[in-house]
This record gives sequence, structure tokens and C-alpha cells, in this order.
Amino acid sequence: MKFNFIHSLLFVLLLPITMAVSGQIITTVPDFPTAENSVIITYNTAEGNAGLAGYTGDIYAHTGVITNLSTSASDWKYVIADWNVNTDKAKLTPIGGGLYQLTLSPSIREFYGVPASEKILKMAFVFRNADGSKQGKTVTGGDIFVDVYETGLNVNFELPSTPEVLVELNGTIDVKANSLSADSLALYVNNNYLISTTSSTLSKTITAAQSGKYWVKAIAYANSGVDTAIDSFYYFVRPTQVIEALPVGIIDGINYINDNTVVLCLYAPNKNYAFAIGDFSDWEVNEAVYMKKTPDGKRFWVQLDNLITQKPYIYQYLIDGSGRFADYYCDQVSDPWNDKYIDVITYPNLPLYPEGKTSGVASVFTTGQTAYNWQVDQFVKPKITDLVIYETLIRDITTKHSYQALIDTIGYFKRLGINAIELMPVNEFEGNLSWGYNPAFYFAPDKYYGTKDALKAFIDVCHQNGIAVIIDMVLNHSYGSNPMVHMYWDEVNNQPAANNPWFNQVSPNTVFNWGYDFDHESEDTKAFVDRVTSYWINQYKVDGFRFDFTKGFTNTVGDGWAYDASRIAILKRMADKIWTADPKSYVILEHFADNNEEKELANYGMMVWGNMNGKFKEAHLGFTANGNSDISWASYQTRGWSTPNLVVYMESHDEERQMVYAKTWGNTDGALYNIKLESIALNRMKLGFVFDFMIPGPKMLWQFEELGYDLSINYPSGEDYDRLTAKPPKWEYQFDTRRKSIYTLVSSLSALKTKLEAFETTNYNLDVYNALKRVKLNSTNLNVVALGNFDVFSGNIIGSFQHTGIWYEYFTKTTLVVSDVNMTINLAAGEYRLYTDSEITAEDLTLGIDTPLSATNDFVVFPNPVSNILTISTASESNAKEWKIYSIQGVEVLTGSWNHGNTQESVDLSSLKTGIYILNLVSSNGVQSNQMIIKQ
Repeated sequence: MKFNFIHSLLFVLLLPITMAVSGQIITTVPDFPTAENSVIITYNTAEGNAGLAGYTGDIYAHTGVITNLSTSASDWKYVIADWNVNTDKAKLTPIGGGLYQLTLSPSIREFYGVPASEKILKMAFVFRNADGSKQGKTVTGGDIFVDVYETGLNVNFELPSTPEVLVELNGTIDVKANSLSADSLALYVNNNYLISTTSSTLSKTITAAQSGKYWVKAIAYANSGVDTAIDSFYYFVRPTQVIEALPVGIIDGINYINDNTVVLCLYAPNKNYAFAIGDFSDWEVNEAVYMKKTPDGKRFWVQLDNLITQKPYIYQYLIDGSGRFADYYCDQVSDPWNDKYIDVITYPNLPLYPEGKTSGVASVFTTGQTAYNWQVDQFVKPKITDLVIYETLIRDITTKHSYQALIDTIGYFKRLGINAIELMPVNEFEGNLSWGYNPAFYFAPDKYYGTKDALKAFIDVCHQNGIAVIIDMVLNHSYGSNPMVHMYWDEVNNQPAANNPWFNQVSPNTVFNWGYDFDHESEDTKAFVDRVTSYWINQYKVDGFRFDFTKGFTNTVGDGWAYDASRIAILKRMADKIWTADPKSYVILEHFADNNEEKELANYGMMVWGNMNGKFKEAHLGFTANGNSDISWASYQTRGWSTPNLVVYMESHDEERQMVYAKTWGNTDGALYNIKLESIALNRMKLGFVFDFMIPGPKMLWQFEELGYDLSINYPSGEDYDRLTAKPPKWEYQFDTRRKSIYTLVSSLSALKTKLEAFETTNYNLDVYNALKRVKLNSTNLNVVALGNFDVFSGNIIGSFQHTGIWYEYFTKTTLVVSDVNMTINLAAGEYRLYTDSEITAEDLTLGIDTPLSATNDFVVFPNPVSNILTISTASESNAKEWKIYSIQGVEVLTGSWNHGNTQESVDLSSLKTGIYILNLVSSNGVQSNQMIIKQ
């Protein structure tokens, strides 16, 4: 079949005889445009998505062509101008009645500049106003395509304008066929002759008298019938809707009954009917995929039988004949625009999108999947007061941007001493190169990072190494690729419709809003939120959630700052449901609202982000006058909270890096102490970390903060438009001893925080208003005094020790005899000290960079550093299986099997360059890591 107007291959609902049939988005003169001739394009602004309906300003065509060299049906070539360029060549002329024209001359080929050797298949269009804020597309927001014909005998259907038509019983279909260079033209239905003419145009109205599927074809004859050209479409007359209750146990989304049977269930209140179409139906409607409707009218369901086990099936829902939508409960999507850029190593055997059969994002199900074999079934989560969270963006932490690369890096995290990793959004978002705060699907992990099992394996490995996994979840808003948005859409106002079950038409927040705003007062939204959170807890064993912009979980109009009882109730209800699924699950809010509200939420058991970037910035910069660097708000007690549920951080994905601040604006008033100097700026990072960690409560680091990452959040340009641009990982910073010393210090502080109860005491004192700062931790077993000088000059500070006697400085391993608790201590600029009244030994800390890495492993490596032959020695009961060696960037460089029964293996490292490497030993006890240094 050949089609003149493809329009994303969407069905059109033809209404009863008394209603007019929808017109075309584009018409052409001539009817059969050819590459070597000119053509007049007429655009009807009222058709398609009607994005420019009623608009009276200038309209431009963003236009190109599809050729025989295009890589897909949507691969535009020879585009006239960039999206934001307004060129007269692509400017349309208004002719009245909402119609606009564009003449492509002297020929289509010359207009686009297509070489004679390349065959033009289609012209592609998206119409827009001057700034691109209004766009004319197909009814579902797709590109508009117009066939380009070869010269000679041709025929096409002007009406209907799509190759597939859905019609109600006793409805009518207006048919109009046009021919070129034909002697006669005939029309057939299911190969039965209907009508013919010797004219170049044939028109007929067909009445849909019976339900079923009908194939209509037009045949143009020439040369006394020797030559023919055919165009065709089919129409389906919808049978009577079957009303039937859901089978027992069926839930919304995909239900696997057995290896050959699936039940699909679609929640779509106020819709009339639905079909499940996909690979299993060759993307056509038929009675087998016509979905039954539940008695309450809210759901549609269908059972699909005789499926091939372990075969991925791509599918969509056709709802009310007006659009195709992916299943918003699916756990895998097929994306025509972004999947082709996913590396085959990251995601092997990715099913190919069905180009030419459908359009837009589709969903995928696969029967007979092998269940992931969890090594850790019940993970014991770290206490909230012990949490040291590492926030990471998978896209930017390694060049491989994959779950597997994170698995390969687990030793780095473990040695750092963090006990939780917070992943920026990993559920399917729009595009590939994103922070992830533009979510589209909530049950499907984003394929750019790897497979579902790869994500599970990462979580499993984290749990094997005592590290919790928290995922960033965006339920304040969603974006246009989410089917829930466009299933109920107001085309006139270009926003969610008033009857959308999940979304507000307009965000109530008058200052901050992104995408389309979830209506958290809606019972449908509440049910969806609960399904999302329970799914990730049960299917992926995530240990908690960081919820983005929970300030927006309200319908109260305003900027969201003020105390909001309705929002508090919404968040408490959500948290209760999460804790029903997992009583120990972390619930972390990015809230930034009135302290009285945050206090109530924290005291209820939720954690709240505590952004201390600004105050620590001033401290690091050395501008400390008038309380500029007062970090007391990092204390939950200063805020008046009764629970230590404040997640404090100096950096996050959303804040500028402290090193960038210091190197750019650092205080230079000190004669011999210039904070802009890199070495001094790096030392001040350590000073900041000491005081960050000394204040009790959970802590968070941003990736590479522990190495003094110093590329701006707006790298490379330094401008806001590069805020979301990918940033290069800086694993090489580990070879800089100044930077590695920050890592070492953070590791030590993590060990203190997680291993010694004194560092989670509720009895502590802060004196952190001025440049010279002090934190005191008071407990029966251990007393701690942290002192630091954030000035650019030396200064004296009162020690304010808890008692006289011998005190031990943790970092320098020196002692101080305190005869006066208020003795004065002189600190150089940037100096810090950590005194304890009992000496902290290696036995006290089972983790720390200065502690031999083998202390918590079943194996040791020697010699270390090594120049050639490394020996791995393991306990006899470890049941070692294999070893792998990785570069510090996470690249596997050597691997080998362990000879069964051996307790020692020798490894030749002569092929490796000088540097730091990680050795992973895989045994019955899981994966264990050791660091080694190869020297010349």
C-alpha cells in the first residue's frame, strides 16, 4: 500500500452521518507532487492538534524531507533552517479562513537542495509561530508527512486522510480518490467491485452497515488496463461494547498469567472504548484486541493468548479512536527518537521500534522473563542518624553512564565510607541526556543506563556492601510524553483537560512550576503515587525515596512557602503508605517551606533536605562577618525539631560547587593566605567537611565533592543554558594527593559518624556564628570538641572543653593537656582540630582509609604497592570464584578464574600502567574489594 498523507498513522473517529468528517491538515496542488516540479502546500490551522488555530501572526514551516537515505521514517534531511531561525523561504502566506500557503519552487528537489542521486520519499512539516511557542502538528503532536510521487500513473485517497479508519455502526465514510495519467478509476470493498469512473476523481459515501473489518482499494488503469496503480485503506466497524468485570487478581497494567498469556488492564475513566494494538495484532484493530469494559466504566481489559514466550511485544492503546498511547504502567518503553542512541553494551537486544506501523512512544511486555536472583533478600538499612548519602547522576559519574559501571565502582564508594547512594531519577524520562526531572514513565527504568536486571544487580551489590539505595522520584509534575497527560488533553488551551484524573489544568504554584502539575488532592493521583512507591520497594528493593519539590504537593495557590495543612496531610498519607510497604523505608523531602511545616514533617518521621550551600560557601570563601557563615541552621535542634531528620549538604546536583566558589571569589586579604589558590581552596574543603560532619544528623555529598570537583554547574560556558549539560567525570583527581586527602578525611569522618555513638548524640553545643567555630559533642562514653578557623588570618578561640585532663587530636595523633577548660587555642587560617577525651584507635573504627582495606575482607593482596606479580591470599572458607581488576575510572582491565581449592593466586600485572587499581574478588560471600597501587 502507498499512502499520500501518513499523519503518524493515527486512527480517525468518523462520527454518524449527521456529523461532518474531519478535514485534512495539508492539501497540495497538484494532488500528486513530484520531486522535479513545484507544489503549493495549504495548511489548515484548525486541523491536527489545532495548535495554531485562531492565531493571526506569522507562521513558519519547519520543514525537511525523508529520502531513501534516511535511517528511519522520522529521519529528516535537508531541513530548511534550524528550529529557531525565521526565514522568509519557509514563511507561509495567509489566505483566509485559517488557511496558510507555502509554495515550494522551482521544484521540490531544488527547494530543499536534494541531490539528483537521492530519492525524495516524503516532505516533513511542523508549523510554528515566530518564537516556537505555538506549533501545528498531528492530532497527537507528531510530525506531518506528505508523500512525494514518482512521475507516471498514480492514485491516492484524498479522503479519508489516514490508511485506517474506525467507524461506528451505521456511520458513514466519505471516500474520494484522485488519479494521475489514468484512463479509468475503480473502487472495491473486500475485493468486491463498488463503482468506477473515467474521470480523474472518484467520490463515494460508504455506509458501515455491519461490524467487522473492510478493505477498500482504488485501482487506476492506463494503457487499456495493462498498467495499474493501487492505493488502499481499511475501515473497522466497532462491535457492541462487552461489559464484564475484571478477573480476580487483575491490576492496572500488565498481568502475566503464564508464559503465553497476558491480561492488559487500562484505567481510563470517562473514555468510551479502547483497543490494545501492537506486534500481536500487526498494529491493526480487530475483535480479538477490542477491550472489554468494566461495569463501573473506569477500566478496559483484554486477554491476549498464544503469545511466544520471552518475545518482546511492543504495543499501545487506541482510545476512543483519537490517539495511540503507551501503557503508563509498563516497565519498558520503545522510543522512536531516543532508543537508537543507546549503546548495545549498555542495553543488549533492545527491541526495534516498529517504524512505519505506529508513532510516538510505545510500551513493551515480555512473557516468561527470568526472575532476578537476589543475593540479599532482607537488607538492614543504616540508622537515619548514621546516614552518609552520596548523590549521583549516572550520566555523569562515569563515561559509561551505566548501572554496570556503578557496580564496578562499588569499592570506591565503600572505601569512602558512605552507606547510602541516592540516584537521581532513573525511571524513564524524556530524552537520554537528562538530569531526569522530566519524567514520562514511572515503572520503567530508563534504558540509557541499562537493563532492569542491571539496576537490580547494582542495588543488590550495594546491599552486599552495606550501602542503601535511595531513588529520586519526581511526583510533583510530569512531562508531555507521559500518556496520562495526553489521554485527557485540552487542545484549545494546550493543557491537561478539566476531566484529567491526575493533573491540574494549571499549576497552583505561581512562582515555581515545571511540566504538568499533578493534582495531589485527586484520589486517582493518590492511588497512582502509592502504586509507584510500592512497586519500587517490592520490585527493586529500594531503601527509600527522595521526593523532588514536595512543596508542590498541594493545590493551594501561591509560591508554596507558607505553612500548608493540606500539603502536610498529603505527605503524611503518602509516607504512611510507604511505611506500610516497608516500615524502615526512608522518606526524604526536597521541601524548602516554612520551618514549622518542615518541623512537623520531620517529627512525623520524614527526612527533609537541609541546603547549607550558601552558608558553607561564605565560610569557604572566608567572608564571615555579621554571621555570613553561620552554619547553625545545619542543626535540627537549632530549627526546633525533636528528631534528627535534617539531611544536611554543602553541595547537591542543584547547587554550585564549593571549589568553584572558592577559586573564583575566595578572600585574598590574607597576605600569605589566598583562598583563590587551588591548594588552599582544597584544604578549606576539609575544614568545611569537619564541621558538616560534626553536627549530628544525616549527611549528603554530591558526586566528586570528596575530591574537590571544580567544574561549574554551568560548565562549559559558565552560563545557565549549560546547567543541565553533561559534565566530565574526574576520576584522575585521585592521583592528586591534595584532592585524595579530602577523600581520606571524608572516609575518616564517615567512620567516626557511623561507628561511634558520640557522633549521634542529642547533647551537643554549637558556636558557629563567627569565623572561629566550635562544635561540642557530649556523651557518657566520649566527648568531642571540634575547632576551626574559617578566617584568612590566624586567630584564638576558647577551647571550652568539657573537662580538664588529656585530650587527643584525632588527625595529627597528638595530645593536649587541658588544665583550664577555657584555655585559648591559636589556629592558623584554615586550620581545624578534632579533640576527643579518649583516644580513638583503629579497633574503634572498622572503616577508614587509614585502616587496612583487608580488615573487613576475607582476602589480602601483597605486596602493595606492587610492580609486577601480585599475590591474592584468601581464607579457605571463602570459596573464591573469580577476580577482576578495574582502573580507578571503573574500566575492567584484567580478569581471571580462581582455581578451586587454592587459597592463593598470583597475578601478572606487567601489562598494566602505573596507577591506582581496584581488585574485586567474587566469592560465596559476595563481591569484596581491595585497592592496590602499581608502581614502576
